[in-house]
Amino acid sequence: MPEKETLKRAAQDRRQGKAASTQAGEFVREEVRHVREGKHGARSAKQAIAIGLSKARRAGVKLGAPKRGSAKLKKQAAKDRARGRHPGRTVSPRRSRASKRALQKEPRSAATHRALSTQAQRSAQRRSAASRSAAAKKGARTRRSKKKPEHGSSLST
Repeated sequence: MPEKETLKRAAQDRRQGKAASTQAGEFVREEVRHVREGKHGARSAKQAIAIGLSKARRAGVKLGAPKRGSAKLKKQAAKDRARGRHPGRTVSPRRSRASKRALQKEPRSAATHRALSTQAQRSAQRRSAASRSAAAKKGARTRRSKKKPEHGSSLST
C-alpha cells in the first residue's frame, strides 16, 4: 500500500491536470526511497521503477500498458489498472509477506544515483531524436514562466 503522502501528491497532480506519467512519478520516487532506506531491495533500477508504476496503476492512476514489452507484461499492467478501478479490496497477507521477503533479499544498489542515471540514459537512447526533441519542446512550453516584477514601476511618488 502506498503511503498517504504519496497518494496525496498524486491526487494533487491529477487535480492540476498533469499527465498520468507525472502522477505515477510520485509512486516511483517513493519506491526508490524505500530501496535507499533499506526497506527492501531490487535487482535493477528498472525493477524498482516497475514496482512504482504497478503501485500507481493499482492506486488508480490512468497509466496505460507499455507500448513495447511482452504479452505477460501487458496483461499484468491491465490487471493492475483493473485493481485501480476498484480500490479497497483486501490483499492476501501470505502473498504480500512472500513478495516482501523476496525483495528483502535483493541488493540495494538498484536505487543509487549511478544506477538510475544509467537507466535513464539507456531509456533515452531507445527513443528517436525527434521524440526526445518534441518532449523537450513540450516541457519548455508547459513550464511555468516566472514573471519578474519591473523595478521602479510600482509605487513611485
